Amino acid sequence: MTFGNFILAMLVFVAIVVVHEFGHFIIAKLSGIRVEEFAIGMGPKIFGRQKGETLYSLRAIPLGGFCKLTGEDEASLDAKAFNNKPLIARMGVIFFGPLMNFLLALLIFSLVITQTPIINEVIAGKPAYNAGLIKGDRIVEINGKKIENWDDIKKNISESNGIPLNITIQRKSQEKSIVVTPVIENEAEGAIIGITPSLKISGLSIKEGFATAIEVSRSMLEFLLKLFTGKASSDEVSGPVGIIIFINEAAKVGFLYLLNLTAFLSLNLCIINLLPIPALDGGRLMFLFIEMIRRKPIEAEKEGFINFIGFVALMILAVVIAYKDLIKFNLLNFFR
Repeated sequence: MTFGNFILAMLVFVAIVVVHEFGHFIIAKLSGIRVEEFAIGMGPKIFGRQKGETLYSLRAIPLGGFCKLTGEDEASLDAKAFNNKPLIARMGVIFFGPLMNFLLALLIFSLVITQTPIINEVIAGKPAYNAGLIKGDRIVEINGKKIENWDDIKKNISESNGIPLNITIQRKSQEKSIVVTPVIENEAEGAIIGITPSLKISGLSIKEGFATAIEVSRSMLEFLLKLFTGKASSDEVSGPVGIIIFINEAAKVGFLYLLNLTAFLSLNLCIINLLPIPALDGGRLMFLFIEMIRRKPIEAEKEGFINFIGFVALMILAVVIAYKDLIKFNLLNFFR
């Protein structure tokens, strides 16, 4: 992993969390709740600026962030305290964090991304690589047939039946012809030459984005159900270490691939945070629903203690997953 890709991975993490925390922040402000601090990152403070009643800070560890509200985890007599606001306002503050992650994913999924006839990646050892095709080549003709889009390329390759193709490419300002012989590695995939397309944004469709977000959410929930019922392996779960690896791989392929992964990660954060587990937003909403049914709040000290236990359990789980990721991706030798 290059240093640049590592920084990119950190920025993706920060962006997803900042969007989440901004959801809490904006509803808290609109509800008249005092926001004591809005922080990007965790750990020691390296920069801070007080504006009004809120401290805006940058922390040393670029993983996460937080929005600290007066009276969120303890009883307070302050009129601007979270615990003294109406139930619907408190629910809104908690719910809007995950909702912002959903909206971010929805926006990205709404981008109409099309494949172009420009090569994004040439797979080592495949026919295109051996013939001398490189990233950035634009395919303009195959066997004299003009190429308009990526589907034209796929059609010509699949119909070749392994016969050599005369591919005309544009490389910078020059055109050249290269002969490439497709191969069939499995019948289901058909003939290939070992290239992937560059992508471009050609429009916006909220309807398609919403349908994609709902479908991806359904798949994630199905996986979580299988995981909790023992029908899926915990080896399929990754934490921050694994996510950094995935972001690195997406960054190598291209910006739009990275953008798509960002949408998946944001949606994943939304769903995980809404699980009714103490210390998560879903756990806090669960306490508020109990308050709605009981018509009186649970004691702040009891709720705070339960959330603390949940937080410790989540931290232990995060360490276990991180260790498994180090083994899975063979990174332990890096530290030896």
